[in-house]
Amino acid sequence: MTDAPDERPALIASELRTMFRHLKRQLQQHSNRGELTPSQAAVVVQIDAVGPATASALARAEGMRPQSMRSILSALDEMGLIETQPDPDDGRQTLVSLSATGAHWLAEGRAARQDWLSRRLAATLSETEQQEVARALKTLSRALDI
Repeated sequence: MTDAPDERPALIASELRTMFRHLKRQLQQHSNRGELTPSQAAVVVQIDAVGPATASALARAEGMRPQSMRSILSALDEMGLIETQPDPDDGRQTLVSLSATGAHWLAEGRAARQDWLSRRLAATLSETEQQEVARALKTLSRALDI
């Protein structure tokens, strides 16, 4: 990049967004997410991240209407990916959590994506390039505060 220094961050940001969008698509192709809609997969990931939650809390977290969330949860329940139980703090509420099948589905998809990406990096990058990527990831993590 030979652009002016004040343009460099915007160009890097644009390239990163494009690269991550392509990486996300490739990772989705190398997982079992094809069995679920993107919304259903997002809800499974959300439940895994937050633990047992009410349908309304999940709807808020995903930025959707409670009716839409109920439809998604109904489909996930039919597939055996979630289970429900009464909220011990408020018997009027129901908590949704991943079933053993749901946890297995999620772990299997993550393992498939990890395996594909690991093999791809090993097949296309030299040891030196892999070290460069590792250093760049540390720098990006610091820049993004993650």
